[in-house]
Amino acid sequence: MLDNDQQLIDATQNWLKTIIIEYSICPFAKRELERGSIRFVASHDTDIENCLSNLMLECDRLNIESSIETTLLIYDKAFTSFDDYLDFVELAEALLIEQDYEGVYQLASFHPDYYFEGAKQNDPANYTNRSPYPMLHLLRETSIDRAVDSYPHTEDIPQRNIELMRELGLAKVQALLAACYSM
Repeated sequence: MLDNDQQLIDATQNWLKTIIIEYSICPFAKRELERGSIRFVASHDTDIENCLSNLMLECDRLNIESSIETTLLIYDKAFTSFDDYLDFVELAEALLIEQDYEGVYQLASFHPDYYFEGAKQNDPANYTNRSPYPMLHLLRETSIDRAVDSYPHTEDIPQRNIELMRELGLAKVQALLAACYSM
């Protein structure tokens, strides 16, 4: 693995530990991190076709390797513009459908400049989906179903996260995300 790859993965793992797990943004992440079942893939591609091809390779890997629960595809050079990233996510979701992965895998999206439609860019709530780098989170649908069945009131998680981020405040969530690069 290249040193740059490890830097991307380290920053992503720091984000996962210090924000996503520490603040229980995803109550299921800690278990998978401790089990070592999260695959981290650094990508330096900027070509959309290559990025889509790599997504399909990860789907194929998940098909074969049941020990991998989920994959985080981390892009350091591609999709720096949030609008370009959203266009890519749309293409990626369409490709999953086209390749008969609808109902098998699901994408979650994270980006350093993520903001929800209708939200102000400086709303701390956006930090529920802000990450050190643009990334796609590839999840198994069966895992999502199991998690929903085993966790009470999963439908309340997004609102709880929004309230938590706003309670922490913009300065705090900005500092938390910035710290992920230097840990």
